[in-house]
Formats: sequence, C-alpha cells, structure tokens
Amino acid sequence: MFGPAIRRLALALALLPAAPLCATAAEVTVFAASSLTDALGRVADAWTAATGHRVVLSFAGSSALARQIQQGAPADLYISASQDWMDAVAATGDLRAGTRRDILANSLVLIAHGGDAAPVTLDSALDLAGLLGDGRLSMALVDAVPAGIYGKAALQHLGLWDSVAAKVAQSDNVRAALAFVARNEAPLGIVYATDAAVAEAVGIVATFPADSHAPITYPAAITAQSQSPVAQDFLDYLSSDAARVIWRDFGFGFPG
Repeated sequence: MFGPAIRRLALALALLPAAPLCATAAEVTVFAASSLTDALGRVADAWTAATGHRVVLSFAGSSALARQIQQGAPADLYISASQDWMDAVAATGDLRAGTRRDILANSLVLIAHGGDAAPVTLDSALDLAGLLGDGRLSMALVDAVPAGIYGKAALQHLGLWDSVAAKVAQSDNVRAALAFVARNEAPLGIVYATDAAVAEAVGIVATFPADSHAPITYPAAITAQSQSPVAQDFLDYLSSDAARVIWRDFGFGFPG
C-alpha cells in the first residue's frame, strides 16, 4: 500500500523521542535572604508542581545578594529581609519599575542552645553579658546583614549593646549565626523567629519587643535585567492563598 520511502519515514518518526509534557516550561532565578531557605523552597516546589516551571534558588545575606545583582548576577527576582538593601538595588536602577512589593513579616528572638534554657525578660535590667559568661553572642553581620542590623538596633534600644559588643561573634548571614548556637559553639544568639523554628537544637528564650527595632519586612521585586517570561507569575504566586498557607506553616507573618 505504501512505498519503501514512506515506510522508512514512518519508522523514523516512530523512533523519535516523545516531546516533553510541558513544552513551554520556563525558568526563574530567585536571589533570596537566607532566612527564607526552608519556606521558599517549599513555595517554589508547590509552584513548580502547579505550573511545570522551574525555580532556581540562591540564598545568602541580603547585602551580599544586593551587591551581586548590582554587579550583573543573573537574578530574575530579589527577595530581601531589609527595605534598605532593596532601596540600594533600586537606587542603582537594577529593579523593574512597578514590581516591588512587601510580601512577608518576621520577628526577632534571642535563642540558646538546647530546648530547656530558662526564659529571660529582654529589658534594660537584663545582665546579658553575665548570661554569656566567657561565651559569644552569635549574630549576623551587625552593619550589613538585616538580622544583625535589627539585632544591634534592638540591643541599643534596650541599653544592652555596649555591655556585649565585644562578645559578639558575627556571621555572613542569619543561618550561619543560627548554626553556631545549634552546634553549641555560642551559648546565645539573635535570629529571626522563623529560623529558630526550624532548628531543633535551639530554643527561644525571649522575643525582642516590636518597638525595639524597625519592622522586619521582606520586599520582593523583579530585577531590571530579568528576561524570564514567568518572573511576574512567580512574584504574584508568593502572595497567593496557596503560598500563604506555606508561609504560615513556617512562622512568617504578613505586612499590615
């Protein structure tokens, strides 16, 4: 019925690999504050399952990520733990106009190694230096990384900074500061409540008063250089009802 040439063509077509189910799948690269590591990973997985698109996540201190974006690093989306660092990226023209929004809120806590540490009251009467003894207070970089900046401001507000400044061990990001306490290399540390929640080896001994530091909010925006066709979709998903369920599970709040 068919000539040899037609049969050979039909056989060749049959042996071709099947096209992927999601032929239009795209990718978005997200630079995000290290305190988002666990929760954002879960949000990204949920979005990928729903859309077939891929999320590439890069976590570090907000300051380091801001500088990388300003130097041309290939990020499509930037999520900072600080308004100041988002402002810095905006000031150099590295954000897409009209895409910036606040998506999350957090609180600041004092943690200790183990889950049985006695709670303390964070006020000007606290002998924080005495609690540390010969140990160190683990914090993120106090002049660059948001968690460290918030922590220093809170201690200054309470009149405790001068007594412990020489005892502070500074880390490149808040997760590194958390790890020092989790490994019992520092007796106390200052991190976000959401960080403490994912580390079984630490316990919260006090929460800093909300008025002792600037509000902890996470702004997100698309970068000016982004070419991802799904960057806006993922940014919108971060504030969706589905994503908010995940954020709440990890202890995050929402602005306002």
